[in-house]
Amino acid sequence: MNFRDYLKDKIGIILLNISCGLALSVFLYAMGNNLEVIALILAAWSIVFIGYTIINYISRKKYFNGIKTKLDLLEQKYLISEMIEKPYRLEDKEYVSILRRALKSMTEQVNGIKYDRQEYKEYIESWIHEVKLPIASIQLMCENNKTDVTRKILLELRKMENDVEKALYYARSNEVWKDYMVQKIDMDKLVACTIGKNIQFFIQNGIQIEKRCQNTYVCTDGKWLEFIVNQLLVNSVKYKKPENSMIRIYTEEMKNGTVLVIEDNGIGIKESEINRIFDKNFVGSNGRKTEKSTGMGLYLSKKLCNKLGLEIYAESEIDKYTKITISFPRGEFILQN
Repeated sequence: MNFRDYLKDKIGIILLNISCGLALSVFLYAMGNNLEVIALILAAWSIVFIGYTIINYISRKKYFNGIKTKLDLLEQKYLISEMIEKPYRLEDKEYVSILRRALKSMTEQVNGIKYDRQEYKEYIESWIHEVKLPIASIQLMCENNKTDVTRKILLELRKMENDVEKALYYARSNEVWKDYMVQKIDMDKLVACTIGKNIQFFIQNGIQIEKRCQNTYVCTDGKWLEFIVNQLLVNSVKYKKPENSMIRIYTEEMKNGTVLVIEDNGIGIKESEINRIFDKNFVGSNGRKTEKSTGMGLYLSKKLCNKLGLEIYAESEIDKYTKITISFPRGEFILQN
């Protein structure tokens, strides 16, 4: 709030005082007072009015600057009405009262939305667990009676299971901390387990796998990390080349921590799209061609990495390779070999 804006806001009072001053001057002159007396009275009036205006401006500016400072310090800025000290002006009291009523209404509405979301999330989780049971039963029956037909069924079941898991992790992605267990993870075993779950999928698509993750350990949540790695592997298969397709999975020790790299020799990603591949529902030009992508796998991987305190980034060259790197920063949760 600057002084010019303050004067514009008070223009009505200023004009009223000028009008009253002129009216008083006419009245005093008509009563026979000389001009010196009238000028003295007007000067006194002006000094008092100007002094009051300046003091009131300073007071109001200090008051609002104090509120702005508190607002800047607040993380949840909608709580500002609770941080304002009880004002002494009637007008300010009314404003604060209105703000608090609005806050109460908003809080009630937000709590209602949170309750509905939580209820829906619990329903989705329950539904997913129920769906997993028949999937597991069908898988078991197919495993015990392997034929060409059952192998194809197993492949489709694995795709279905992957989509079901994606839905489950999406439902839980905003509350990772509720299901988060930090432990020492053997990267070689985790990657081998993920490959094993998808081995038929890789064979069907003619994918060669090269793995170099021996003697690499990190501290994180193994279940969430396995889901992320699985999404990256499935994504690499979706955008493979027709022949000689390969996925390389390896770890490297860097100065600031450990990195896990998943690299394929697939069709690659356009340079103009590389910064958007982790956006929700982004499929890119390749995804639109194959009609296999939903744009959720990489989005979830990025979101979960952020929740777990990991960095994930991509580099690619069209028709040559795509490399996704997950960085485990060396710190209190990362073990050094």
